[in-house]
Amino acid sequence: MSTAFSEIPIIDLLQADDESTKPDLLNSLRYALTEVGFLYVSNHGVPRTVVDGLVKTLPVLFKLEDEIKKSVTLENSPHFLGYSDVGSENTGGNVDRREQFEFATELTATWHPGLALYERLRGPNQWPKGHTELRATVEAYIHELTKLGERFLDLVAQALSLPPGTFQPFLSDQHRLKLVHYPAYPVDAPTISRQGVGPHKDSSGWWTFLLQASPPEVKGLQVLNKAGDWVDVPVVPGTFVVNIGQAFEVVTNGACKATTHRVLSGPHERYSVPFFQGVRRNLTKAEAIGTLKDHFGVSHVSRESEEGNAIDSAFLKGKYDTWGESQLRTKVRSHRENGRKFYPEVYEQYINDDS
Repeated sequence: MSTAFSEIPIIDLLQADDESTKPDLLNSLRYALTEVGFLYVSNHGVPRTVVDGLVKTLPVLFKLEDEIKKSVTLENSPHFLGYSDVGSENTGGNVDRREQFEFATELTATWHPGLALYERLRGPNQWPKGHTELRATVEAYIHELTKLGERFLDLVAQALSLPPGTFQPFLSDQHRLKLVHYPAYPVDAPTISRQGVGPHKDSSGWWTFLLQASPPEVKGLQVLNKAGDWVDVPVVPGTFVVNIGQAFEVVTNGACKATTHRVLSGPHERYSVPFFQGVRRNLTKAEAIGTLKDHFGVSHVSRESEEGNAIDSAFLKGKYDTWGESQLRTKVRSHRENGRKFYPEVYEQYINDDS
């Protein structure tokens, strides 16, 4: 019988390189996958120079002049890539107090009339002019996290008694990266919401690899356990926080839950860098459910708190047939100006759909 977790387990990936310690790693990973949905990974192999380079970039990036930020505003991009100011994104119908730059694997736009509308999500980044070092830093980070993600998926497969390579066919050609700044909560304005980002399950990827890029005393990230209690996820230097996305829950027939989480603003500003391992846009609900159904058996539908079960999850709850459309819906609902501008044919449908 499962119990409600009270802390987030740490998985030491160095154990995977030694046959004497690998079984312990796989057992610990299986517990994290099936009972928590969140974990830290240490000794992950991403070069310290790559991580430090990105961390040093963050305060400089967010102090750029407003004119430069506006030149790469997300509202320019049908791919939902670029800069979003504080208050421009919604989660659960409420405004998030964060600003962010969103990047992705650098790809050309290939959509044209006749293709599925969700294929328009694929496309190039917007890079602030005059800051060429930013592109090199971000692309190096995406490259390293892409490699870590693929290695991690093989360990996940083995922990779930599946062969390495099982999960790679579900991956997209484009992964996404957010550079996020949560302003300090103004203590002299108690009526302002503390919602940095509201309760949600990750819908932007297969798995999320999060770098908490602020000092350990800066808190904010919380995870909802099965008893309905919020559990802090403190900064652990040298680690990534890793969590399950909605599509992975569907493919594992609910055995591995996408865990609800949120960010509360505090007295200190906070930097956060989530990398979303992309899901193939044309993945259908039938394929997602059916591919490994025999392995995972009966659907695990009740192993979650009442609040967690109530979180909006279009793909999990079967409203849309493809991952791409459920992802487009989520983007339009979160960034409504973009939705009105680039996707007027589905805007009203998505905004008024509370699946």
